[in-house]
Amino acid sequence: MTMNTIILAALKQVLTLVCGLGTHKKLFILIYHRVLDEPDFMRPGEVDKQTFSWQMALLAKYFHVLSVSDALEKLKTNSLPARAVCITFDDGYADNLLNAVPILKKHQLSASFFIASGYLNGGRMWNDSIIEALRNMQQAELNLSGIDLGVYSIATSTQKYAAAQQIIKKLKYLQPAQRLYLSEQIAACVNGLPDNLMLTHEQLKQLQQHGMAIGGHTVTHPIMAKLDVNAALQEVIDNKNALEKLLKTQIDYFAYPNGKLGSDYLASQVDIIKTVGYQAAFSTHWGVVTANSDLWQLPRFTPWDKTPVKFMLRMVALYCNTVK
Repeated sequence: MTMNTIILAALKQVLTLVCGLGTHKKLFILIYHRVLDEPDFMRPGEVDKQTFSWQMALLAKYFHVLSVSDALEKLKTNSLPARAVCITFDDGYADNLLNAVPILKKHQLSASFFIASGYLNGGRMWNDSIIEALRNMQQAELNLSGIDLGVYSIATSTQKYAAAQQIIKKLKYLQPAQRLYLSEQIAACVNGLPDNLMLTHEQLKQLQQHGMAIGGHTVTHPIMAKLDVNAALQEVIDNKNALEKLLKTQIDYFAYPNGKLGSDYLASQVDIIKTVGYQAAFSTHWGVVTANSDLWQLPRFTPWDKTPVKFMLRMVALYCNTVK
């Protein structure tokens, strides 16, 4: 038995205690976006297949992984198992099916996938347009002063990543139409950007056929806080209707795009999610779900630790820092 195995076994016991006892157990909800073929200098925050594989092996061995519907039902009836975890994905990338699902199935795990329906079948999210454009640029400098976005050095991979993040930060909270226009101006500087990043309709059906749950995530992934009531309602309704028509099933859960209350969605917009018939909704605020959590703003956490022991330690820390 290796030292890491001994440490992980000990942490499992600690987790059993800190995640709650009796009827006061807590639920951990993980959030992913992509599972890459291999590490990518333009997307260092995303896991690759190797990392996702050991993370899922860890969850299968040391935790009780539940579907969202089962977990919320058990939370309601005070019957959560110890070390309860849900796995979720946002946006609808093709590698969710191609890379994540085979690994999930290998470990007999399920996940929920929240889909921005407007990007299916060859669409590309605005931030991906920026990332892929800068990746493929050959020049040493990118001059965007003509559209008031400044000048960037992009001679190295490090500079390309930094420039992309700076541009995305500048555009993120603009009005949707302006954000799209500017990202398209940048994308137009490069030919042949990928059009297969997102799921197709057929791939989304396959995702469902593999036993994965599908949820709503708006049509165009806007910053909902920037939309008026009617526009926000339309984004949510059209997304739900499109997914239900395609998959021929009821969609019960929703994830807010970007997911931070105040900056990304408004407290008043929570009522929209209730009105259209969703049963619960998910934010991206860090934390662990308890019986006292708001069912319409459930917290989630993105794991980034590079080793199993650190991964487990972070989960212990989050369990400890969440008030029952």
